[in-house]
Amino acid sequence: MKKYLVSVALVAVALLSAMCTKPVGPQVVAHRGYWDIEGSAQNSLEALRQAGEHNFYGSEFDVNLTADDVLVVNHDFTFHGIMIDENPYSAIKDSTLANGEVIPTLDQYLDLFLQYPQLQLVFELKSKGDADYEARAIPMLLEKLEERGLTSRTDFISFSLTACQEVAKRVPEMMVEYLGGEIAPAELKAMGINGIDYHYSALEKHPEWVEEAHSLGMVCNAWTVNTEEKINEMLELGADFITTNAPELAEQLIAARAEESK
Repeated sequence: MKKYLVSVALVAVALLSAMCTKPVGPQVVAHRGYWDIEGSAQNSLEALRQAGEHNFYGSEFDVNLTADDVLVVNHDFTFHGIMIDENPYSAIKDSTLANGEVIPTLDQYLDLFLQYPQLQLVFELKSKGDADYEARAIPMLLEKLEERGLTSRTDFISFSLTACQEVAKRVPEMMVEYLGGEIAPAELKAMGINGIDYHYSALEKHPEWVEEAHSLGMVCNAWTVNTEEKINEMLELGADFITTNAPELAEQLIAARAEESK
């Protein structure tokens, strides 16, 4: 009986700890890092650095896999006209971003991220629905996160439903959010996926999905919400996270709403 009570107490402490680590109130995620400022660029190391220095909740970034299995940080499937998944890393490694940085590898990105312990990574795997590509990429990216102790500080997102299911199956404690926008939260929950990360237009079309997600213990992220009108609209709906190219504006609006509610 005593062992049973101890076990129950340990579980309760673990659950309380998990609850305490969840962010309180809506949070801001810098879309592709904080890039819309001087000296930065989308998905650059500087964009990640700026997101960390500005103390946003999270920094979203995009990852592609080269033909010779190097994970690189870039939004599009192409970089300077070169198809990333059809070419070796050597074909793009010296090409530069808009701010003059060379295209970063995932290793470089994660190593810099370690310098900002308060920051959450929102990790998007780019995929064309290629099963072989995902089978190569997913174990590699999860290994890189695990070896740095970053699994609990990473939210995985993708337009690939199969990729989301695979990551959720491999790492059930990780926050996994589907991007597609066409599937109700209950259906995703049944697949083991614990969040929705939908374009604001999908949530405008189905505002009931926010409450449905919350009732199932899921999170709701809205992207890419850049204007005062749309940010306030998503906050009114109850979105947990606002992914935006205007993270300072979003933080100001969230602070203003909090002040008004006092």
